[in-house]
Amino acid sequence: MQTTEKTTEKLSKKTTAISPATVTGVEPGSIAEEIGFEAGDRLVAVNGERPRDLIDYRFLCSDEFLTLDVLDAKGIAHSVDIEKEPDEELGLEFETALFDGLIQCVNRCPFCFIDQQPPGKRETLYLKDDDYRLSFLYGSYLTLTNIPSAEWKRIARLRLSPLYVSVHATEGNVRSRLLKNDRAAQILDHLAWFQKHRLQIHAQVVVCPGINDGPHLERTLRDLAQFHTGDVPAVISAAVVPVGLTRFRPDADELVPVTTEKAQEVIAQVKALQAEFQDELGTTFAWLADEWFLIGRQDLPPESHYESYPQIGNGVGSIRLFLKEFDEIATNLPEKVQTPRTVTWVVGNAVEHAFAPLVARLNQIEGLTVHMAAINSHYWGQAITVTGLLTGQDIATQLATKAKNQELGDGVLLPSLMLKQSDTQRPEDTYFLDDMSLASLKDKLNCLVLSVEGLTELVELCTQTELPPSL
Repeated sequence: MQTTEKTTEKLSKKTTAISPATVTGVEPGSIAEEIGFEAGDRLVAVNGERPRDLIDYRFLCSDEFLTLDVLDAKGIAHSVDIEKEPDEELGLEFETALFDGLIQCVNRCPFCFIDQQPPGKRETLYLKDDDYRLSFLYGSYLTLTNIPSAEWKRIARLRLSPLYVSVHATEGNVRSRLLKNDRAAQILDHLAWFQKHRLQIHAQVVVCPGINDGPHLERTLRDLAQFHTGDVPAVISAAVVPVGLTRFRPDADELVPVTTEKAQEVIAQVKALQAEFQDELGTTFAWLADEWFLIGRQDLPPESHYESYPQIGNGVGSIRLFLKEFDEIATNLPEKVQTPRTVTWVVGNAVEHAFAPLVARLNQIEGLTVHMAAINSHYWGQAITVTGLLTGQDIATQLATKAKNQELGDGVLLPSLMLKQSDTQRPEDTYFLDDMSLASLKDKLNCLVLSVEGLTELVELCTQTELPPSL
């Protein structure tokens, strides 16, 4: 790799009119580190083209010869020539994946979680993204209702596939009713476009009882299955998800919660269709989110049911995959811990029954005691709550008595999916969905509180010699 700095000058007014991509991190040992990139630098252009987003950046940087126009933190412009291996990464991390701003949602779905939050929280909680680029990069779901012709052409030209699409219903009038947008009725035309261009999607159906359930749900899944044909099926998979409601949702929104009886009805309906799809398509194709079985008080399907877990992001098979991972880790668990330890592991009460065997196995380790605190969210007004929706207030309130009586043990372990780190990237600026910080929760509980990233880290924290500090 060779680099040559060509020019150093103040950036022109024309350049400053366009927002460059702000660098937040540089990978050690990378080309970017060798050049001298630092956090705070801003990438203006690659080979004369200004990238709109991370997609453009990756495409432009795949060339062997690059010229980077960079603006440093002092406002000095640099032009750097690079010769590298084709497709070799530069090693830059950016503040955002979208350098030209977020494409926001134009729908008014009554079940939108953004609209089911109280006012006055941090601004990022109210951003309604419906951006095909985030769908391609990170698997977030979009509706396809706000994509102009030029963007459709870009999707085709750059082969941005698969995308993740919130379908909800394939009948035009039902989908328009759900999204409160007449353009939503074009969904079958949009699916045909993906089929024509040999591009793919994963579909999502959020079931709202009384609106898109029953015969509407059957129609939707059968319509989607019609696009699962050929060597490049346009619709790879579909997830069926129960609507989630909070006490902050708007009045007169037409929505009713999913009851145990409704969950059992949907499970039976979708299972019958799954059997047909297996016979006709050779795949289950349409999967039920784990929540259906938790609400319906039924056992989860076996691990083999989930094939390659194509809808794991929708919570389809996530519990089964978690338990499978634990079974693999459990083969190497120690017989005892060197230092006796008691910890409290906080989870949503939706998974209490499913995770009980895991906790029992950990408690077979001599000297280790794991208490599972399976709690629900009073904050959202939910009797049954998944772990990711627990707030700091829920945890502080429901563990208050245990904290007062010093029953939490040596520390409280929190799955990291409850938390969001702020732009400062500092651990102390990590927040729950109710804007309570992790540091504030620690103060309220007056004990060690640790964020846990995945099952491996959970087991390590339970069994290692010493626990790390909270922050």
